[in-house]
Amino acid sequence: MSATALQEALTKLRDAGVRMTPQRHAILTYLLETMSHPTVDEIYKSLEGKFPNMSIATVYNNLRTFKEAGLVRELTYGDNSSRFDANMLEHYHAVCVKCGSVEDFHYPSLYEVEEQAAISTGFQIETHRMEVYGICSCCQIKN
Repeated sequence: MSATALQEALTKLRDAGVRMTPQRHAILTYLLETMSHPTVDEIYKSLEGKFPNMSIATVYNNLRTFKEAGLVRELTYGDNSSRFDANMLEHYHAVCVKCGSVEDFHYPSLYEVEEQAAISTGFQIETHRMEVYGICSCCQIKN
């Protein structure tokens, strides 16, 4: 994580009128530092030692605030546990079907697909999301 990314996020929150608490700062820093696309539970468990009085509801509420401010994306994959990604640049995800890990990968944006979808459906396309599914290298080694 760059200091610039954290500063930009803090400025965005301040401009939105969001007060910075130590817990909020820790959650934001954790999200900006990790590339693992953590779940709420993973974030909570990683920070509970530093903040023993922090509840899982605090994590949920802060993630909602960050999402509303455009600082994180919520990724849902049908397993009832959302994952959160602070990388707001256009990118895609590879998801392991064994362990559920999620990794970023970059590929030229699929703007032509959006254009074709607009033509075919009449929709005004705003965004798209793409995931590929397979077995990660760690799970391949285990098997």
